[in-house]
Amino acid sequence: MLAAIIAGLLVAIVDLRAKLAQARLEVEELQQTTLAEEGSGWAPPALLAAGKVVGAVVETAQQTAQRLRYEGVGGLLWGSLEDFSRWALDQQSEIAQIAADDGTVTILFSDIEGSTRLNATLGDKQWVKVLAAHDELVETYVDKYRGLIVKTQGDGHMIVFNNPHQAVEAAIDINRALAATWNRNRHLRRTPISLRFGLHTGTAIERGGDFFGQNVALAARIAAQAEGGEILVSEEVAKVLDEDFIVGVAKTVELKGFEGSQTLWYVEGPR
Repeated sequence: MLAAIIAGLLVAIVDLRAKLAQARLEVEELQQTTLAEEGSGWAPPALLAAGKVVGAVVETAQQTAQRLRYEGVGGLLWGSLEDFSRWALDQQSEIAQIAADDGTVTILFSDIEGSTRLNATLGDKQWVKVLAAHDELVETYVDKYRGLIVKTQGDGHMIVFNNPHQAVEAAIDINRALAATWNRNRHLRRTPISLRFGLHTGTAIERGGDFFGQNVALAARIAAQAEGGEILVSEEVAKVLDEDFIVGVAKTVELKGFEGSQTLWYVEGPR
């Protein structure tokens, strides 16, 4: 009976290895097609991640087959428990890793003002270089203030931080670094860019590495109201920042999907 179970497991694993190996080949072919079409040496991060996941699963299947051969079912079960424990620690909710003690995160949206016009003016090749310099700055200061880039879309970023202070400090530093970098580089100096930021604090729902919910939507709506170089925040964020930053009322607006009017505040800088 036990021999039959082991044989069945081995057959299933071999079949799994074959299917996953084929999947990995298909992902790699899709990556190459994307690179050829884009012509910029870039592939969608989700696609690259998919290739890594497939490769990792194939490797796990191979290791499992070897463990069955040499350690038997007992060794496999014990090793699997250890693997599961490590996986459980590694795969903790990203919200849990970032969130404050009360379960909230500060959500920041940023994008380049007038990006469509800039792209048309510069052409795709130069625009890609501008985006690369912009992305590097954003990533540097998100790391500095222990934030998490949830996703990027064109010239925009969705980022979460543990608290409003970290988020605002990151936005201020990004603005300063952006101006300094563009002033130092004669090529970039010809095409100055300005970022607009929108922030809100609240709970969020995580699924598949993305964040959802009304608080996320509100942060995005606030960012859409900002002008270039402006950091706009919700009233909830402004109250928290008031002692350490100079904040003022920017405007009162109605935001799509939200009842009533919303008072938005701008952050001028630290006190």
